Amino acid sequence: MKTANIYRYNTPLSALFLLLFSSYIISCNSQKAENGPNTKKTDSKISLKDIPKQHTEPAKIEYSSPYLQPTIDIPISTFVRRIFQDKKGNLWFGTNGDGVARYNGTSLDYFSINQGFGGVAVRGIIEDNEDNIWFGTENGLTKYDGISFTNFSEKEGLHHNSIWSLFKDSKGIIWIGTLEGINLFDGQSFSTFSLPEGTPDYNRGISSEKIVHSIMEDSKGNMWFGTNAGAYFYDGKSLANLSENDGLCNNAVNDILEDKKGNIWFATHYGGICFWDGKSFHKVATKERANSTEVWSLFEDSPGQIWFPIESFGVYRYNETSITNFNDSNGLESAAIQSIFEDNQGRIWLGGYLGLFRFNGVSFYHVSQNDILKETTITN
Repeated sequence: MKTANIYRYNTPLSALFLLLFSSYIISCNSQKAENGPNTKKTDSKISLKDIPKQHTEPAKIEYSSPYLQPTIDIPISTFVRRIFQDKKGNLWFGTNGDGVARYNGTSLDYFSINQGFGGVAVRGIIEDNEDNIWFGTENGLTKYDGISFTNFSEKEGLHHNSIWSLFKDSKGIIWIGTLEGINLFDGQSFSTFSLPEGTPDYNRGISSEKIVHSIMEDSKGNMWFGTNAGAYFYDGKSLANLSENDGLCNNAVNDILEDKKGNIWFATHYGGICFWDGKSFHKVATKERANSTEVWSLFEDSPGQIWFPIESFGVYRYNETSITNFNDSNGLESAAIQSIFEDNQGRIWLGGYLGLFRFNGVSFYHVSQNDILKETTITN
């Protein structure tokens, strides 16, 4: 387990002192590197108790003068793809190459391959009824019980190790959307749920006929699935499809959300945002790109406002009376946001390229390793 240590430095006494001695000071700089411990793996389960703590230290440069110590801000990760808060109040940040980071109120701990975590790219995070945390990665499904990780792959029954969506339904069943279709997990074994095949879309990168980008259960118990062939919904007996032929803004569906009023929202890869009121579709007007209006995720905050990012144009906040666009002019440095989340204190977090961002009610600011340990407080 790696813990991000925070270093406090004093600022220079004066610009003159810096000018006179900086060349001498720099010549005395040295860097320290700490090798990670070797970990002993079992077949599919690794106990964290058996793994020495690892320290993820900012690039610390030791200066001969204590007055020339800058504060170095290290991002949570280059790309934060998923944000989740468990029942205990821990914040989890799924990254696109660094595994998952957990903030428990006092430390920022990283879990990746060396700690027994199943993969490095996290595309889904949920919590089951027994308080286990589940992660969908590029290398299978990982369960964390608070002590150890258990990894599931094709050997245990997954259709494919590459997981793209993860959802727990009202009955406690875990739905896993993989590159090759849907698995259900009841806590004991995997089973199959079949959807019609679509057409691969390699413009989006990894794709297949069976890839499932999003899984959602609505308030009536219907299950929804976002695919390259539009949205499917299952009422427990039969499967139906909504596509561009029905008014859907685009067939390439990245995310699906039901709002508090029962409207079903769709984030699409080429056609922006629309919602279905049960009878017809309504397109939400936003800035658009000539080749595609890319939307990766949807989120409804506690007041009932819908948040969504649009590639190159920041994020939008929508309610019945207005729609607001936040971008670099509002402090949002990233134009590629993929995850939006509200924690149990009502704070809005954004994850994407360049890491993690937080909303202060007016604008956004970048959250580094230093910032999160300094500013965030977890309440159980």
